[in-house]
Amino acid sequence: MNWIDIGAIDEIPLRGARKIKTALGCVALFRTGEAEVFATTDSCPHKGGPLSEGIVHGQSVTCPLHNWVFDLNTGQAQGEEGAISTYPARVEAGRILIDATKLASRSAA
Repeated sequence: MNWIDIGAIDEIPLRGARKIKTALGCVALFRTGEAEVFATTDSCPHKGGPLSEGIVHGQSVTCPLHNWVFDLNTGQAQGEEGAISTYPARVEAGRILIDATKLASRSAA
């Protein structure tokens, strides 16, 4: 894995999010109430809602536009057909690290 430092965990409030721009597009970083971190695609597959502006609860996020709920571990929408991409993330010495392997470049279409 190719871990890159995104910033201090304290820069994201508990049950909050931050958006980062990558070659693959925008990625949302979520911090739970337990100070865990998760990284997913920032866009909801339903209507393109910005998930980084959603409500974080437990290990889930609710889209701010139409209330779809996504599991931050798997990316699967709860009770809906749809999913978001997830990316490996972790906290080490108070810093958020994300695996840049999938984020480094877009594949040709």
